[in-house]
Amino acid sequence: MLDLLIRGGTVGDGTGAPPRMADVAIEGGDIVEVAPLPAGEAARVVDATGLIVAPGFIDTHAHSDGALLMDPQHENGIRQGITTEVITQDGMGFAPLSPDNYRLYRRYIAGILGLPPEDLDTSTIEAMRRAYAGAACNVAMLVPHAAVRLETVGFRDIPLRGGPLDAAKRLLHEGLEQGARGLSTGLSYYPQSYSDTEELVELCRVVAEYGGVYVTHVRNHNTDRAAHGGGIAEALDVGRRSGVKVHVSHYKTAPATAGQPDALMAEVDAAKRDGVDVTLECYPYPVGSTVPGFFMAGEFHEGGPDALLERLTDAAVRPRIIESLRALFPGALATAAWTHVGGEGGAALEGVAFADLARQRDTSIEEMVCDVMVESRLMCGFRYLPPDSVATWRQMDEDVIQLLERDDYMIGSDAIPHGAMRHPRAHGCFPRIVGRLRRRHDVPLERIVQRVTQAPARRFGLDGRGEVRAGMRADLVIFDAERITDLATFDDPRVPPAGVPYVVVNGRMAVDGERCTGVLAGESVP
Repeated sequence: MLDLLIRGGTVGDGTGAPPRMADVAIEGGDIVEVAPLPAGEAARVVDATGLIVAPGFIDTHAHSDGALLMDPQHENGIRQGITTEVITQDGMGFAPLSPDNYRLYRRYIAGILGLPPEDLDTSTIEAMRRAYAGAACNVAMLVPHAAVRLETVGFRDIPLRGGPLDAAKRLLHEGLEQGARGLSTGLSYYPQSYSDTEELVELCRVVAEYGGVYVTHVRNHNTDRAAHGGGIAEALDVGRRSGVKVHVSHYKTAPATAGQPDALMAEVDAAKRDGVDVTLECYPYPVGSTVPGFFMAGEFHEGGPDALLERLTDAAVRPRIIESLRALFPGALATAAWTHVGGEGGAALEGVAFADLARQRDTSIEEMVCDVMVESRLMCGFRYLPPDSVATWRQMDEDVIQLLERDDYMIGSDAIPHGAMRHPRAHGCFPRIVGRLRRRHDVPLERIVQRVTQAPARRFGLDGRGEVRAGMRADLVIFDAERITDLATFDDPRVPPAGVPYVVVNGRMAVDGERCTGVLAGESVP
């Protein structure tokens, strides 16, 4: 007897082929047949008449590292139809780290990754993979650049050369042997930004040996250390010199460049003509979310969280920090609001615009940001305010759809699932693309499904996932093509989407009737 039979649905199989009517039979966590089937016995039969049966969505960029450990039900992701997340993004992650380095880094990056238990075994990628097994969704990992640096040279602004570089390569070899799919860097964050291009090339030569992927948030700090001044040009240079496959995170137009996706891609296309293997991702929102330390020069971060907090409270140093906040990205903080703030009274600040809170406290925006960082012990994050112009927002939506016409683009939510006023992408990214924007721009369903299933599965080597066919793992999302949509907004960001009644993870029902079942069938993949 079958474990699960999905009858009467229209299968969008992930390959880009037109949807077709078929039943899907599942046994032991695998798809065993996709075809019109005669009536038969199954422990559970789902009537999918009028619905699309697709591979589970694969989120190529999620910051759920801490959230999955604290709440493995992970409703914000699984309700979207996401069955696999690629975590340890932007060079951030909890392994491989010694206990002391884990405790240090856990506090330093709490504004993005949250505060998971202190007693985790973070000694190896394999240990962390075990920790993530048994969440609602599957998890794939990269080796995070920050951990490699902390374990070799500490939280110091020194180059990786000689013995430390050899040690870093050994850690990378071990992580890749243990199932990591590549290396991630976030070259706007520390200690990653202490690196230079030579270090990245040397590390990526190791990744290339394994056929792994170099996943990068491109550099806009310490650009004097970078080939070609950082940015996309440095990422492409790393790929060209090391032979590694490059995957560029959240690369899309911004309000100032709306309507110019062709210009955005000019360097990428030139590199591809030279033989560099590049893929990219985006998310369908006009603004992002991060932590305020992003705006501070590296000298203030050196030594880690305690050193940073000490500098923030040092009357002789704070003026230089304030100048750094003003100089690195002029005016950016004036268009931001707190998403989550730890510490006593912090919750009352969530959703408050920086400019408003500065006025309430009768101080500058930069002074207020420093004060909140101290009050929350760095457990704080923010998002930008969406553009006033609806036309700008809609143009950026159109740009995302245009980028997804390319076969080298996919979707990464960049979700940071913390705080009452988190960015809505944590709850709505995939239904927004698969539903709202697909319908608005009349995009073929099969194209969008391929970009969020087969394409990322192949790029990250997630064998057995990303397609609906016999022999594949039974990760499926069953949705109404006309109803699926995001409901999370910037003022009410934690609302689940509509039109996703069923989600299956490794053959078990994770969402049933648009409700989480409590089943935690996720695996660490591959």
